[in-house]
Amino acid sequence: MKLRNQTGLSMMECKKALAEAGGDFAKAEDILRKSMKGKMDAKTDRPAGAGRVAVSVGGGAAAIVEVRAETDFTAMNEKFVAAVNKVAELAVKQPAGAVPAFADATKIVDELRISTGENCSYARGRRYQGGVFGSYVHHDGKTGALIQAEGDISADVLKQICMHIVAKVPTPKGVSPTDIPAEIVERERKFRIEQAMESGKPKEIAEKMVEGGMRKFYEEVALLEQPYVMDESKKVKDIVGSAKILAFSRYAVGESAGA
Repeated sequence: MKLRNQTGLSMMECKKALAEAGGDFAKAEDILRKSMKGKMDAKTDRPAGAGRVAVSVGGGAAAIVEVRAETDFTAMNEKFVAAVNKVAELAVKQPAGAVPAFADATKIVDELRISTGENCSYARGRRYQGGVFGSYVHHDGKTGALIQAEGDISADVLKQICMHIVAKVPTPKGVSPTDIPAEIVERERKFRIEQAMESGKPKEIAEKMVEGGMRKFYEEVALLEQPYVMDESKKVKDIVGSAKILAFSRYAVGESAGA
């Protein structure tokens, strides 16, 4: 029963492993881990469309991670939730920046694959160092945000801004207009130019149309310029005040794994 609780496998499989190991619990666990991981590796082509986001903050650092599973049933299981939270805690100890799969996370995910029989996988993670942090993970664990700031701003306000980031449509692409990735800006500017040209307006008016359109675009996708979801008479930058938002990450389960 101890081995069954440890691995989540059937009583019959646990009995076979214990018999093969001559009653040695640790050896039996290794036997099951090796044999079941081999079986699970054959299933890694199955899509993992469910999963969970978790955030951990501590020691002047913070991390956000996403771990995927095949079904919501598994993703909402207490053991899965605890495992993803543990991965987030361990990610805080990794180097700053994007956090690729690391040994301890791989071990935890392998255990999930064995115990659930599903194609669980570590999708991505990001770690921030220094400053103050705020975070929010939606109650279903499918979306979450982590924000890094400096200056006079409370954890509660940062949490509310994270709630804004999770809820806002369109999703913010950068902290300020200058942080929006160049390829996104170029694509939007090209679209606006084509629109202006098709309107048949004179060049000077067309150029003003493009610039006006780009200002509106920045208001839509730059976090600080967005109307604050909890009070749209204000912008996020009004809520931030004299503090400075350094960076943020927004994760939604199943989206592109780019951190």
